Amino acid sequence: MTTISIDGERLTLEQLGQAARGDCRLALDPAARKRVTDSRGALETILARGDAVYGANTGFGLLSDVRIPGPDIVRLQENLIRSHCAGVGPPLPPEVVRVMIVLRANVLARGHSGVRVDLVDALVALFNAGIAPVIPSRGSVGASGDLAPLAHLALALMGEGEAMLDGKRLPASRALSEAGVTPLRLASREGLALVNGTQTMTAIGVLMLLASETMMAQADIAGAMTLEGLLGSARPFDERLATLRPHPGHAACAANVRRLLAGSGLMDSHKSCGKVQDSYSLRCMPQVHGAARDALAYVRRVLDVEINAVNDNPIFFPETGEAVPGGNFHGAPVAQVMDLACIALTDVCSISERRTERMVNPALSGLPAFLASNPGLESGFMMAQVTAAALTSENKTLCHPASVDSIPTGAGKEDHVSMGVTAAHKAASVVDNFATIVAIELMTAAAAIDHRRPLRTSPALEAVHAALRARIPPLEQDRVLAPDIESAGSMLRAGEIRRAAESITGELK
Repeated sequence: MTTISIDGERLTLEQLGQAARGDCRLALDPAARKRVTDSRGALETILARGDAVYGANTGFGLLSDVRIPGPDIVRLQENLIRSHCAGVGPPLPPEVVRVMIVLRANVLARGHSGVRVDLVDALVALFNAGIAPVIPSRGSVGASGDLAPLAHLALALMGEGEAMLDGKRLPASRALSEAGVTPLRLASREGLALVNGTQTMTAIGVLMLLASETMMAQADIAGAMTLEGLLGSARPFDERLATLRPHPGHAACAANVRRLLAGSGLMDSHKSCGKVQDSYSLRCMPQVHGAARDALAYVRRVLDVEINAVNDNPIFFPETGEAVPGGNFHGAPVAQVMDLACIALTDVCSISERRTERMVNPALSGLPAFLASNPGLESGFMMAQVTAAALTSENKTLCHPASVDSIPTGAGKEDHVSMGVTAAHKAASVVDNFATIVAIELMTAAAAIDHRRPLRTSPALEAVHAALRARIPPLEQDRVLAPDIESAGSMLRAGEIRRAAESITGELK
């Protein structure tokens, strides 16, 4: 099992994907350990002078001017965690929680949070023991950090609340005991250090991004198969067009489609058909898929920064002995790109659904109605297209931006909030729908190719067709389609369709 070194500076999105699966361990980098120790020393020096330090010896939010006497400082931190455990709704998936733990440990490892090394070690031990605190999914406005979700995480560190261990939901005290992890008693400042940050929205966002990146090349594959099934033209994917409008995503999509179509007998069969242009849903794939790719590239750049950022408050600078208050916990950067991801992916879903509709519509496809073997007696893929339409419409509603909403909290102290977790939940729903919508296109495209036999498509797309048919037989008569849609969606989410194509093309972009 590999080990991810936590140092606050070099964590990658791919490592977080590995952490989500739980097939790695964490270790605190030695240099980071020293930085954390120095940061704690800076805080203790400031407190020894009698200075007010927000959240260490003061109240929180509107109560920040209330000084807390020394004997109550530890109680202050425990009260903060317990009072902030106000989350509701179904629990976050364990893979999201695992990423949250890694991200919070990584923030503290930068050495600007004023916590003890013991706290970072406790987070590392929690992850390595396979313990995932039970964290309600709703209740964060994404301003002073993801307060409620992170408080539920911290509660488990204290041996309170609930946690998942080996697939069982247990009292956290029992989960810690069975895993041999000692509950942590919080010291000054540490409760606030655990809840100030964007780790919930970022964890959901990272997994959403990785899933969407897995899907993008497969959307190209499904589109290329549809192009073949509808006897479309390869000319709109000419490299010269991308050169004259040099958006990177456009070039990547067009290059993928050219490689996927290489050696196609179907494409050769209608070279002299006389048709001038295809519909937009076919010939504008590079523009639409490409724009989504470029948007997701920007989402990746923002998340690359966020996963190694100090998003705490106040932030300690050991070299000068300062504790500087600020707003690094505000979720606006993540919230805005989550809304962007919703829009970008929904656009790809919309064009995919239109391609599916063209295949099942005999007036547009030249194929049997709904790709049925016996139209009339059988309905074929009629309702599969309806499902794609329903999910596409749902995605359009999810595109309503969360990041422009703000409801003041904290008696007006927190008067502008990001709604970043809401934005991230929406994006996660969109990418889940995305996989199903593309799965339906892939199924109908494979059926269209079946109807074009004995003509053969390209070697790459024949490999995809064979992989799909190994799991989903041809629709020779009406049957229940829900399991087929689920199977195709699972193949896409696991990247199986991409791997089938790349066995012929090499790595797609």
